[in-house]
Amino acid sequence: MSEHDIGLIGLAVMGQNLVLNMARNGYHVAVYNRTAAATDEFLALHRAQPITGAHTLPDFVALLRKPRIIQIMVKAGAPVDSVIDQLIPLLEAGDLIIDGGNSYFPDTERREARLAEHGIRFLGLGVSGGEEGALWGPSLMPGGTPEAYGMVAPILTAIAAKAPSDGAPCVTYLGRGGAGHYVKMVHNGIEYGDMQLIAESYDILKRVVGLNNAELAEVFAEWNSGELDSFLIEITAQIFRKADDQGQAGALVDYILDAAGQKGTGKWTSQNALDLGAPTHTLTAAVEARIISAFKAERIAASQLLGAPAPYSFTGDKKAFIEAVRRALYCSKVAAYAQGMALIALASQEYNYDVPLGKTAAIWRAGCIIRARFLADITDAYEADPHLANLMLAPKFRAALSDYQADWREVVATAIRAGVPTPAFSASLAYYDSYRSERLPANLIQAQRDLFGAHTFERTDREGSFHANWSA
Repeated sequence: MSEHDIGLIGLAVMGQNLVLNMARNGYHVAVYNRTAAATDEFLALHRAQPITGAHTLPDFVALLRKPRIIQIMVKAGAPVDSVIDQLIPLLEAGDLIIDGGNSYFPDTERREARLAEHGIRFLGLGVSGGEEGALWGPSLMPGGTPEAYGMVAPILTAIAAKAPSDGAPCVTYLGRGGAGHYVKMVHNGIEYGDMQLIAESYDILKRVVGLNNAELAEVFAEWNSGELDSFLIEITAQIFRKADDQGQAGALVDYILDAAGQKGTGKWTSQNALDLGAPTHTLTAAVEARIISAFKAERIAASQLLGAPAPYSFTGDKKAFIEAVRRALYCSKVAAYAQGMALIALASQEYNYDVPLGKTAAIWRAGCIIRARFLADITDAYEADPHLANLMLAPKFRAALSDYQADWREVVATAIRAGVPTPAFSASLAYYDSYRSERLPANLIQAQRDLFGAHTFERTDREGSFHANWSA
């Protein structure tokens, strides 16, 4: 019978958990998976839920009430296009397809245009929160036409995470076209930056100060009770407490290979920022840090060949330096989020998305990987000034950066003296110093370009473009 409120295609863990979330909130859900056995296994485990499965796409579509709402949860790229190709002949004008994967935003806009030719609506939906978030409440980032969003808004509102401070659902309409997947992409770019900054904090505390895993767990747990309160800080403390699960002595973290993987969304953020001319120092440094981590064999060889600084022995006040690292982490996080929000603002203008920055920060307060107390302050900053040019200029963050910057600089300098790489900390500080500098040395670059290539330059004292005879 055509009685189901929504259908979902793709029963990997994220898809399964979203279905269970919808069912728990009272919605009847139809499901389909390319492998019929996966559908049957899922249904067998959840017989009491208002969930019905189908082994063919025509049977699946027939389960849905009109206008039909179908969410695709398959691997980004060609698999999404393949599912859409199979659905088009089965759907009617006014039906809605939602792509809930990590799709690249130009692909979302291409798919929306293609489906519009058939009268079928399309929504690009960023979903953050991992498996637990999908089950109990993710942060949801939808983009498309207002009409497409309106069709599914009640369901998304019901299943979204609720912010701890005011209970507001962590979902809002973000704009037309690829706005939702664009915001999710930048969210992931910020996530890369945040994770790298935390990793560098750990590296400094371990290699410079000499903290052991038990002490690191205590430090991060304490940090999580203050202005750094966040999901990522919380799980970091948890990680340092986990004993090895293969019978070796010590903590599991010490047996994990130091080569981090990535799925591409961080890289997309940096690539798009370069295309738009947006500075994303920290976010790009985080991507590059993951890339160089993969060169493990080369790094092992280089460690025997390339010179290191003289052995560094920390002799200062340990407690004071740990607090300095906390402050440096906070400042660097402000810089990272400032870069991400500024990039969204620039893209919103370039692509005519009209993304609401304050609401964007608000829907990240719960459910997503970067959820943090910090995001309430970002939300407040944009509510106070919707046209804020840069997050670092908001009064609260401006004051913190001013108060903490001496510690920030000391931590970066100490790491450099000790030979501990801090690409994201250093990039964050460089971004701050560049943004606050009334004058940068780009005048010399303009002169160089004009001398060797007659590229012309601008002057400070008059309008126009100029070329000099540098040999005269």
